[in-house]
Amino acid sequence: MEREQYAIMARREERHWWYTGMRRVAMAVLDAQLGDRRDLKLLDAGCGTGGTTVSLERFGRVVGVDLVWEALQPARRRGLQRLARGSVQQLPFAAGTFDVVASFEVIYHLGVADDLCALKEFRRVLKHDGMLLLRVPGHDWLRGEHDRLVHTRHRYSPDEVSGKLEAAGFAVEQLTWANALLFPPAVAKRLAERFHHASESDDAEPDLWQPPGPINAVLESAIAIESLAIPRRVPLPFGLSVLAVARAT
Repeated sequence: MEREQYAIMARREERHWWYTGMRRVAMAVLDAQLGDRRDLKLLDAGCGTGGTTVSLERFGRVVGVDLVWEALQPARRRGLQRLARGSVQQLPFAAGTFDVVASFEVIYHLGVADDLCALKEFRRVLKHDGMLLLRVPGHDWLRGEHDRLVHTRHRYSPDEVSGKLEAAGFAVEQLTWANALLFPPAVAKRLAERFHHASESDDAEPDLWQPPGPINAVLESAIAIESLAIPRRVPLPFGLSVLAVARAT
């Protein structure tokens, strides 16, 4: 992604409704899957600026890996020490190292030329029966200005995610849409963008504008309510993201 986006991410990750809401959903899924385990080895594959990596530490020892220094530097400032620079297509870890791999909004990126290769790497570094929690953006027709800024290569359908996971050596346990309640306004926003091409003077972070506190809380709740449904495997009919839980076979 554009370098300035990492600085924006670092500023927004702790309070912005999208980050906090989606993090609550992910942690709820992990709570349901992992129970009271606190002795696990986890990999945050594509950890970015480390906001989610900090949350994952509740389950055990977490290693964060990312390709760019612009992400790892703010992650280190969060107090994270177990950080490595590397590509998800060639992870710098031995086979069978981790109990859990979490990867959120990573394999869709232009910097990941071969997403199947990345998924096979996740499988390689997982122990047998280890768990992958994967989240990617959905609907390739839903590209917008933010996708250009963060270098989106591809947006996915559930069937495509399932097929690639199985080809990489995973058994899919759960596959669902996520971020459903905000899907209609997001579609409207994307359609509006196509009638208004942002100029260079426009906001450089259109999808990461930090709204006032009450609005931020409402938007976060609209996402976080899914933390009650998704861990119970209640399927969502549509959404902005695809979320999968898979086991290494």
